[in-house]
Amino acid sequence: MSFAITNRHALAAGASLLAICMGAQGALAQTGPSTEPEPGRDVVVIVGQTIEETLPQELARYGSVVETMTSEEIREGGYTDVSNALQMEVPGLFVAPRGGPFSYLDISLQGSRTQDILFLVDGVRINNRLYPGTITDTLPSSMVERVEVVKGGQGLFYGTNAAAGVINVVTRGYTDEFDGLVSAGVDSLEGYHVDGFMRGRLGPGNIVVYASQDRGPGFEMFDNIQPSSTNRERSYDVRTIGAKYRLELSDTFSIDARYQHNDADLEYLRYNRSFRGSNNRDEEIASLGIDWQATPDVEVLVKGYWHDWDTRYTDILNSVLPPYTQTLSSNNLYWGYEDKGVNALVKWTPGGPFEYLAGYDYQTYTALDQVWNIEQTEEDVQAFFAQIRSTDELITNGTFAAGVRHNDTGGATSTVWNVSGRYDFTPWLYTQGTIGTSFLLPTAEQLFLVEAGEYLGNPDVEPEESTSINATLGGEFNVGPTIAWSATYFHRDIDNLIDGCDFDPLDTQACEVDRTQAFRGISPASLFADYAGVFYNVPGEVQVRGFELFGVADFGNGFSAIASYTNSKSEVEGTNAQIARIPEAYAKIGGQFDGDSWGMQANLLWTGEQSSVAGAFGRINYGDYVVIDLAGHMYLDADKHHKLGVRLENALDEEYATRVAAGVVDGGGPILVSNVGAPQTFRVTYSYDF
Repeated sequence: MSFAITNRHALAAGASLLAICMGAQGALAQTGPSTEPEPGRDVVVIVGQTIEETLPQELARYGSVVETMTSEEIREGGYTDVSNALQMEVPGLFVAPRGGPFSYLDISLQGSRTQDILFLVDGVRINNRLYPGTITDTLPSSMVERVEVVKGGQGLFYGTNAAAGVINVVTRGYTDEFDGLVSAGVDSLEGYHVDGFMRGRLGPGNIVVYASQDRGPGFEMFDNIQPSSTNRERSYDVRTIGAKYRLELSDTFSIDARYQHNDADLEYLRYNRSFRGSNNRDEEIASLGIDWQATPDVEVLVKGYWHDWDTRYTDILNSVLPPYTQTLSSNNLYWGYEDKGVNALVKWTPGGPFEYLAGYDYQTYTALDQVWNIEQTEEDVQAFFAQIRSTDELITNGTFAAGVRHNDTGGATSTVWNVSGRYDFTPWLYTQGTIGTSFLLPTAEQLFLVEAGEYLGNPDVEPEESTSINATLGGEFNVGPTIAWSATYFHRDIDNLIDGCDFDPLDTQACEVDRTQAFRGISPASLFADYAGVFYNVPGEVQVRGFELFGVADFGNGFSAIASYTNSKSEVEGTNAQIARIPEAYAKIGGQFDGDSWGMQANLLWTGEQSSVAGAFGRINYGDYVVIDLAGHMYLDADKHHKLGVRLENALDEEYATRVAAGVVDGGGPILVSNVGAPQTFRVTYSYDF
């Protein structure tokens, strides 16, 4: 294993270690739901959590690394959407939004690609089997109780798309006491945000209701915009409403019903010829669960869910030369999917040295895409899984667990396994780790894409299979401040990796083009003459090797700090080509002060070099940027109900690329185009909690 060390690498690593020595907030690392009092309020006790909702904390107990970001951290950071909060707050997670708030993004966990991470909302899949990249562009931060990031292969409980980890967004939790919050904010890009929630005891059960609206004209998302593009700022308009109700029919039997609706108008712009481009979105997420304590030793959860994603895409293009006239390229074309299924989970704790979990998953997917010309597809998936766990009666200072899962997908079967454990040598030193296998099924695009009358999908592409290892050594000590630290080595081998030329093995110089431009009027066969289809299984093994350093400390006087550094190599065996859009190194540093009636914080993100093949330009390096965010808050009354918050995003107004591609200059000829990160933005928010 070798890692290239540059001055920027050394600077980031040194800064990380310095911050570890100076302080950080311990609740961020491997924590469960917080029961600590929020400022100015009584202790908020979350009630009615099921075995599904506590699964990430159980995985942490048995050796998985789990990071938890709380609603209070999101509020005090002044974040608009979930992806921006993940980008700056979660250690070891790389996030690069393509167009600011509520946009698609590149995301990496321990050297992974975006599609290697499963995204959930209250346990319901958001990026599903057929569309793995549709994740956070309709998730406002205001709905969040906490976000749990489970690192490493998690195919045992979660199935496909969990090869590198799981991100679970948990909406506002149930309480017996009535409380709520309303807030409103504006920013310097002329955007605004309003939201509110209420929760408490209602009749025989507990209820939570929440709603929000986020709207803004956005910013210019490309660094090289042609004159023919008359629409240059990517706007967003996202409305969310949600409700959940838990009814306890007895001390041992309860019913939980949840529903969330997202209604969004998200612009999809080009660097040239853009007159109008929009995704009009209607998204429904619903579930109905039964939680039954069948006996004192047996707990049963049965949950049905439904996720419906309907988008109408309209694309109006200008002519290349003035005077610009408009052409309707796509007129209200549909793309979307329906994902529904049933999950069952049983936990048996008979006493003695072991406890047991067993479950069954049934999922059915239907997808149709008129934009990318993916014909109607449907698929059923079912899986059985089981796990055995140790208890304190077997090992006083340690835990271990082992499990297996069998999947059946339209005739294709896959069996994966996982073993994990943790051992505490002393109260201040521990080791933990996981080893197991995961799988990733082909997407609808990879299987069924048709463009310009030619078949680009590959129905014969094989599922990806991977073996992963995570090994962590960590501890905690008190030398004035309380300091917690960990060092994690991760290792993943992938067979049959499915690719769309990111490695450019035959030097076609047609990979990573902006396909929305290149495929219009150009035969795909001329671009990909060496392939029957765009997608294929990469020959040889893809290897991911890396490490993560993490530190957090609390001085006990209101000041805390946090730091993480991740270094990874993700490449085909025998080559030296990093997988496209995955940085080899990145670091995060944060510090905050929480006083009695005010507080402030600063977050720094450094991302090392990335690369991507951009058509005739070949492999292009980009990245290597530093982004600093500042935030502060102040209570306006003695009872701490009225709160004023400010946020300065990208305080240094860093100009940086989040993705590169090849395009076409007005009138012809190649051009290199980059998506750029959000510019310096100032936001003010007022909130009232009750």
